[in-house]
Amino acid sequence: MVQAPSVRPYANGDLLLETDGAVATLVLNRPSQRNAINLAMWRALPGLVADIAADPSVRMVLVRGAGGHFASGADITEFPEIFASRAPAVAYTTAIEAATAALEGLDRPVIAWIEGYCIGAGLAVALACDLRICADTAQLGAPPARLGLLYSLSDTRRLIRAVGHGRARDMLLGATVISAADALAYGLATEVHPADQLTGAVAAKARALTDLSGWSQAHAKRIMALIDAGETVDTAETRDWFAAAGETDHFQAALARFLGRRG
Repeated sequence: MVQAPSVRPYANGDLLLETDGAVATLVLNRPSQRNAINLAMWRALPGLVADIAADPSVRMVLVRGAGGHFASGADITEFPEIFASRAPAVAYTTAIEAATAALEGLDRPVIAWIEGYCIGAGLAVALACDLRICADTAQLGAPPARLGLLYSLSDTRRLIRAVGHGRARDMLLGATVISAADALAYGLATEVHPADQLTGAVAAKARALTDLSGWSQAHAKRIMALIDAGETVDTAETRDWFAAAGETDHFQAALARFLGRRG
């Protein structure tokens, strides 16, 4: 019997976790606010990600917004209280850093499924994902300078990693919002598809990723994290990971199939 997808609410329903077989979908669920991200959502994200990590049946994660937009930014209506003094402002950015670090650190592939606006805080979430698949009508940007605010160091690092220093400077200093086509040219978008084909394209990518070795994907992410942290040469640990690959079921089965075809 096929099990029906499950849906779990977080942050009073402003976040949803939909699990359907090997694929979990994290939904930013404030469509009437174009999914503007509030503090409750930032605070709930690490626990939601931990719940995904604890489920071995989940092989990959999609992140999308409800109602035609990924996320239009942060919930500005909270800013008078958040920026009333430095202490709540520091707590706010700390919550954002914890949320994006949790998403980035998940040991499974994570795809941002982007349509409509992906601006500011929304782009910060997308940058914490491994891949960004966009509708051709999507708009992406990091315009905190319009409000006299800042991207955090971690968000800025991820933007630079995606688009390079020059493009990141233009986007941040100029508060530039770019098209999906430009995002693809900059390296910010992984793929761009016509809006009416985006769902099928994301589903195809998800199927392709779940057919591959989860062990390899998890360890590739760990190695990339070491490189991002400044590691430049293999360590005893990374060499051990390379050697341990030969013990995995996926490798053993793939090798047997290959040798069988040659026999």
